[in-house]
Amino acid sequence: MGLVWLRLTAALAAFHYAAAGLAAGQPLFAAVIEGIAGVLLCAGLWTPVAGALLAAVLVWSLFSANGDPWSQILLATMGVALALLGPGAWSIDARVFGRKRLVL
Repeated sequence: MGLVWLRLTAALAAFHYAAAGLAAGQPLFAAVIEGIAGVLLCAGLWTPVAGALLAAVLVWSLFSANGDPWSQILLATMGVALALLGPGAWSIDARVFGRKRLVL
């Protein structure tokens, strides 16, 4: 259940950050990638790819744009965490590819 909340929070933050970035003059491709990553994270589809894309765009935005860096760092960290943790049990990835458990 925790991964669902993390995915939804990251998706909502990505949507908000993309909309605010468009209003502030952020490049269109960055906002589109953030929006696509938000949709994929919300659905739980290709979660590692979407998390990595979100983190990459936000790290690029951190060094190329002005503004509050802490929101970018937080959202990039959430993207990396989702890329490493995976989608969880309640996701499209789990339905399509099956639930994989790593036991050490």
